[in-house]
Amino acid sequence: MNQIERLLGIMQRLRDPQIGCPWDKKQTFSSIAPHTLEETYEVLDAIAREDYVDLRGELGDLLFQVVFYAQMAQEQGHFDFNDICAAINDKLERRHPHIFGTASFTDSEAILANWEQTKSAERAEKAQFSALDDIPEAMPALMRAQKIQKRVSAVGFDWTTLGPVVDKIHEELDEVMYEATQAVVDERKLEEEVGDLLFATVNLARHLGTKAEMALAQANHKFERRFREVEQIIASQGLQMEQASLAQMEDAWQQVKRQEYDI
Repeated sequence: MNQIERLLGIMQRLRDPQIGCPWDKKQTFSSIAPHTLEETYEVLDAIAREDYVDLRGELGDLLFQVVFYAQMAQEQGHFDFNDICAAINDKLERRHPHIFGTASFTDSEAILANWEQTKSAERAEKAQFSALDDIPEAMPALMRAQKIQKRVSAVGFDWTTLGPVVDKIHEELDEVMYEATQAVVDERKLEEEVGDLLFATVNLARHLGTKAEMALAQANHKFERRFREVEQIIASQGLQMEQASLAQMEDAWQQVKRQEYDI
């Protein structure tokens, strides 16, 4: 018995109506979905930390999510694990005709263009005729914004130079500040303008070849690292953060940054 067969057998036993685990037996597609998201983030975290021992385990946890869905789908007569494998095998072969067929492409741009054309044809087969069809609503907002922009760019709805992209950010920032400085602030309108500013910033990231979601994740990590060091500096001065002035915290922040630049 190979390890996949063993895993499928374990899953089947966990869901067995008579001898299965009470927790596993009561789960549904909807109840498992949050766990899938959590496991995905744990995989990404292990990759970011370059902890490949941990990554092996986290990938196993993510694979278990797929097996869990497959078992529930099989019980309901929808599909099984083998059908999942067949679906991805067929898709990969269909989207790589230069590897599994007779097509020939001159460069990676041609390959990507064919990829988008194939996906467009697949959406049409599902009666999804918009370039924006099938983009998951549950995606993190930054990631979804970049996906939307990439899709519309593929059909020509995009700027070809950086100038207008940057101008749009300035325009959206001005609109944010206009709403923020009204005598009576319309919170709904302000939130809308902040969203437009974020969307425009994601567009700049995309034009620069940067993944907005990953860039912000790295910024989060950098800020967290620096703030923890600021806390240590303030503590070394015999103060709690709440007791320190903003000027003292800013001085500590600049000290941390100088130390980074000196490394």
